[in-house]
Amino acid sequence: MPSNTSSNKAVVPEAKGALDRFKYEVANELGVPLTDGYNGNLTSRQNGSVGGYMVKKMIEAQERQMSSGSQSSQQY
Repeated sequence: MPSNTSSNKAVVPEAKGALDRFKYEVANELGVPLTDGYNGNLTSRQNGSVGGYMVKKMIEAQERQMSSGSQSSQQY
């Protein structure tokens, strides 16, 4: 029987609220009817599109930040 608890944990717990808001914003942009609580009625494709698009947007934001930041010789 599926449980309503998630094993996903934010690396920075203080960011959980912002990540949740971001998730619903992305779902809305994609037209995925994500609700608070159980979403077992959604397909794997719908859920995956939300997660995938979140990652894409986070990478784009980080790339913008890195390209507009100081151009010093930082090593990653």
